[in-house]
Amino acid sequence: MQRNPIIPFILIMAFGIGLIFFLSMDGVGNKEEIAATEEHGEGTEGGEDASAGEFDPEALAQGKCIGCHGNSYEGGMGPSLVGTSLSEDEIKDVLANGKGAMPADLVPEENLDAMAAWITSLE
Repeated sequence: MQRNPIIPFILIMAFGIGLIFFLSMDGVGNKEEIAATEEHGEGTEGGEDASAGEFDPEALAQGKCIGCHGNSYEGGMGPSLVGTSLSEDEIKDVLANGKGAMPADLVPEENLDAMAAWITSLE
């Protein structure tokens, strides 16, 4: 009697799909906890110190900018931020509206001034 090779494949696929389904249900069950964590500033990415309530431009840059601008902000896929020739107003415009591959709204609007000042201070 010959064994059908497709049956084990189907069983493995069914197990995998079932596993993904059941693991995804954990996230659905925790949506209130996840929303509360986001609301209280816990686990926010890049730059907001939930305990002090102060904006930290360097922390935001470490979380969101180094991927394109490099670990030392001297360029990579994106241009160098060190010694930029852009004015603070031009930097705020790029941060708010994006430019080229740079996405918009990476910095909260209320923190644009602080972020632009920090970028122009890089040497």
